[in-house]
Amino acid sequence: MYLETINSPADVKKLSLTELNVLCDEVREVLLQKLSAHGGHFGPNFGMVEATIALHYVFNSPVDKIVFDVSHQCYVHKMLTGRKEAFLHPSHYDDVSGYTEPCESEHDLFTIGHTSTSVSLAGGLVKGRDLQGGKENVIAVIGDGSLSGGEALEGLDFATELKSNFIIVVNDNQMSIAENHGGLYTNLQALRESDGACACNLFRAMGLDYRYVGNGNDVQSLIKAFEEVKGIDHPVVVHINTLKGKGFAPAVRHKETWHFCDPFNPEAALAELAQEEAGIRQAVPDNEPEDYADLTAEYLLDQMKKDPRVVAISSGTPAVIGFTPERRAAAGRQFVDVGIAEEHAVALASGIAAAGGRPVYGALSTFIQRAYDQLSQDLCINNNPAVLLVYWGSLSAMNDVTHACFFDIPLISNIPNIVYLAPTCKEEYFAMLAWGMRQQEHPVAIRVPANGVITCGKPVDTDYSRLNRYKVARQVHKWLL
Repeated sequence: MYLETINSPADVKKLSLTELNVLCDEVREVLLQKLSAHGGHFGPNFGMVEATIALHYVFNSPVDKIVFDVSHQCYVHKMLTGRKEAFLHPSHYDDVSGYTEPCESEHDLFTIGHTSTSVSLAGGLVKGRDLQGGKENVIAVIGDGSLSGGEALEGLDFATELKSNFIIVVNDNQMSIAENHGGLYTNLQALRESDGACACNLFRAMGLDYRYVGNGNDVQSLIKAFEEVKGIDHPVVVHINTLKGKGFAPAVRHKETWHFCDPFNPEAALAELAQEEAGIRQAVPDNEPEDYADLTAEYLLDQMKKDPRVVAISSGTPAVIGFTPERRAAAGRQFVDVGIAEEHAVALASGIAAAGGRPVYGALSTFIQRAYDQLSQDLCINNNPAVLLVYWGSLSAMNDVTHACFFDIPLISNIPNIVYLAPTCKEEYFAMLAWGMRQQEHPVAIRVPANGVITCGKPVDTDYSRLNRYKVARQVHKWLL
């Protein structure tokens, strides 16, 4: 196995093209073994195998700096930079995090977990290098889904100002977590269809040089493209067309579902896909526990039928609020996915509420912190009655340092005018949601319970207009603490 001989990027450079292609197959096999047993980001890593190997074949990390956006696609990078044991051996699976982490390796430049940051971070490395007279290459790797975030566009807009070596690899797999939304994706499609020759070019319009690789899963084509820009003296975008989930048919067929996976049985997943392609419908388990995402989506769909002003908003994570592709289709124009743009989502909700609509925006706790200024300024100062649903808020829902889910409490509860509600059961949650959508006095946020759906079976309040109060559910004697 070639992978077992890779201890640093220098070992990648020793391989022939034929051997590099074998290495790609080995990497996918190892990824499948670990992710099926451990879980993790599946589709992003399977789609980036060839590109990551080509990057390390051409460039000289850590002298050359590679910054991965979000960094959820860095598993292959970790394998090639001295951390293969964490993927080859189950006893070491937890030796590395799921994101880049400088304390693990000098090849990781930043602790990253949120989206759209790589171009700005790498641009800072470029500026710092130039101030000190350095000559190393700086490479930002960003997915097309991440381009919908405002910081990514800010970074691209500024990149041309640097006027020195700066390589931006745009990994275009035509997906965010779900499908992409927004006008820039029309241009990416035109670029793909014209083999990069389309006269309308977002990147050139920003003053950037541009290269296109039609087969972003072909090692030879990628090596050629990267060698052409290595040592370049100005900012350039290398736009690569890749396939998310490549190498595992279920992940290719259902890209949204396989963006991230829990542990699974690979043979069962392949068999299920074969049955699906044969037209055999899968039986729906009748003992599935209730889930707040599904319950919320069904409730909102029912409200949409009754009131055309109701609109559900997602920022690139529609499954979080239960809006599967089927439910998105059923909602039609009453469902909006703004892409990975939490700031825009909050301001949009405020505007919809100001126009008389009934917006409900759902987001994970870890991501709503990206929109602090919009919550404070665009929404709460204007006191517009939008409803915000905060999911997975707890100490354990997502506990990576970049995805801690408890900052929503100090963030939201300290903004004037917003009402932050914390239900303890299913009945309270839907009473609060109904009240929040009905009232017109304040923005309302609801911290959706993260400990499963619990039914209390008791009458609950239906009016939460009397603010700044709490309810003691159970009194615990001090001597028990």
